[in-house]
Amino acid sequence: MDNDQLLGLLQEVAAEIVTPRFRSLAAHEVMEKNPGDLVTVADRESELAIAARLTDAYPDALIVGEEAVAAEPSILKRTPDADHWFTVDPIDGTKNFVNGSPDHALMVAEMRGREVVRGIIWQPEYRTAYVAERGVGAFRNGIRLESVERDQETLSGHTSRRSLLNEQIGDLPPLKLSWVCCGVDYPQLAAGDADFLLYGGSMPWDHAPGSLLLAETGGTVGYADGSPYDPTSLQTPLLAAGDRTTFDRVRCELARHSAATA
Repeated sequence: MDNDQLLGLLQEVAAEIVTPRFRSLAAHEVMEKNPGDLVTVADRESELAIAARLTDAYPDALIVGEEAVAAEPSILKRTPDADHWFTVDPIDGTKNFVNGSPDHALMVAEMRGREVVRGIIWQPEYRTAYVAERGVGAFRNGIRLESVERDQETLSGHTSRRSLLNEQIGDLPPLKLSWVCCGVDYPQLAAGDADFLLYGGSMPWDHAPGSLLLAETGGTVGYADGSPYDPTSLQTPLLAAGDRTTFDRVRCELARHSAATA
């Protein structure tokens, strides 16, 4: 499947399964996987449809879907040894979706070993597609995204961890709430509406697509020790920044902050 076909798959599934449920979910169609961690019938049906098509196209590839892993966690343990695999996030930002917010997305990423080679993000309510391919570039609705210059004097940092809201890390401005959906967060970061993102989770279906989008627009995703993003790792915290200078600065401030609060 080429990029257009992968994007078309997400658009088709969104139109048939996801969007008809938007702001129309019945109470029995929303469940909790864990306290506060919601899943809907649309998540489950969407993932089944996407995974089936990927399996048909790539019968030897490992498919790592968020809901499949929720049902069978051992799937995630197979990623370090997988030569070819895909992640599926059937509705990223499920809580937003349930609450009627347009900030949700369908996402797929393709990996060769530990390298993300393609990332597709479809935001159905915004009718906006982000497509990234390693070494080729990143595109918004077919238009190439360019790198954005970051002003180190006015860096804007965001987090989806509400416990960190308004926390000040070193001399950086207080953290703001992100869009609480990686399928929106990473595009906003690439566009310059944020300069860095700080995450307390690192599930590959959340971060693999956006990590490549960011890399292809001059950004960096990695860990507190400076190592680069690895989709097979669950190491946290995860830091995404619009450029390497910002990444290094925030990482150093995080290290000092952690030492001071230890």
